[in-house]
Amino acid sequence: MVADWRRVGQSVAVVPTMGALHEGHISLVRLAQARADRVIVTIFINPKQFNSASDLAKYPRTDDADRAKLIEAGVDLLFNPSGDDMYPAGFATTVSVAGVSDGLCGSARPGHFDGVSTVVAKLFLQTGADFAFFGEKDFQQLKVVERMARDLDIPIEVIPCPTVREADGLAMSSRNMRLSPENRSIAPRLAAALKETANRIRTGVPVAEALAEGVHEITAAGFGAVDYLELRSADDLQPLTHFDRPARLLVAAWLGDIRLIDNIPV
Repeated sequence: MVADWRRVGQSVAVVPTMGALHEGHISLVRLAQARADRVIVTIFINPKQFNSASDLAKYPRTDDADRAKLIEAGVDLLFNPSGDDMYPAGFATTVSVAGVSDGLCGSARPGHFDGVSTVVAKLFLQTGADFAFFGEKDFQQLKVVERMARDLDIPIEVIPCPTVREADGLAMSSRNMRLSPENRSIAPRLAAALKETANRIRTGVPVAEALAEGVHEITAAGFGAVDYLELRSADDLQPLTHFDRPARLLVAAWLGDIRLIDNIPV
C-alpha cells in the first residue's frame, strides 16, 4: 500500500502506539493528517520494553475500540502485527541508544529504551514513512527516538507534539484507565506539583531546594515512591544543577501499582 502511495507522489506519516487509544493519540493523528497525504497508525504492545511480565499482562488491550476510533478519525492504514511478525524465530538484534537514555526512566526501567529503540527502528523501516509523530509526554522516549533515527540515517522526520491533558491537568495515558477512583482523584496533583516546582525554579529558588519541595508535595498528595523529579537540559537531557538554559522538568511517581510520568518545559 505504501508503494502505491509513493508511486503517485503522496507523503506518508506514522503514529506508533501500543493501543488503548485515547484523545492524546487521536491528536497525533490529526497533526499527522495536517502534514502528510497518508497516515499509518501502528498498534503493537512491545514485550521488549516492559520490565516485568506482570506489567505486560496488565497493559490495557482495547482492540475493537481502537479500530473504531481510527476509522472515525479517517486513518488510512492500521498496522497491527503480532509478536511473531515483529520478532520471528532467531531474532537477535538490539538497537541501543546511549546518552539520552541515561538516568530517569533509563535507570528506573533497565533495558526499556533498548526495547523502544529496537521496535521503533523496525516500524520506521517497515512503514517507510516520511514523518513520525510522538507526544512529548514521554519526553525521554522522544529524545531517544530522535537520536536513534539521526544516528542510523533513517530518512524520517520525528515531530514532537504537545502533551494532551484531561480537564484537571492529568496527562493523558493508557495507564490512567487502571487507576482506582480514589487514585484518579489524586493523580492530577502530579502535574500541579510540576507546575509549582517549575515556578520556583523560574523565580530563582535553587534547583535542589525546589526539587526537594516538589518531592514533598507529591508524597504529601498521596503518591508512593517518587522514582525521580529532575531538571534536565531540553536539548540533550543533561542533568542541571543550575537553571541556565532551556530545560525540562521530569517526574515519575507511583500511585498504587501504577507508575505515572509527566514533564513540562521550564
